Amino acid sequence: MIHWLLALGQAPADGSSPNPILTFLPFLLMILVVWFLLIRPQRKRAKEHTTMLTALQKGDKVVTSSGMLGTIVGMNEQDSTVVLKVADDTKIEFLKSAIAGKMDK
Repeated sequence: MIHWLLALGQAPADGSSPNPILTFLPFLLMILVVWFLLIRPQRKRAKEHTTMLTALQKGDKVVTSSGMLGTIVGMNEQDSTVVLKVADDTKIEFLKSAIAGKMDK
């Protein structure tokens, strides 16, 4: 397939100029492949993470991006922070964006 695409970009034997659309076709196909393999899945994961952060509630068991496990005992929507209970008498405040995901019950 690559040989076929390279042949599309070459000038015709009769000396006329090649079709500009066919010249840029391999470049456009590479952009399309990058879009579907890299950019689109990354945007989907970011959207799912944002949705998960907005759905957090008190009592949810979560894991932070640093790997700390805890239960949400307080939330401050203005500062975008959550208070996690990580032990019996230990509560730590984290940014909401530091929450990596919810733990399964």
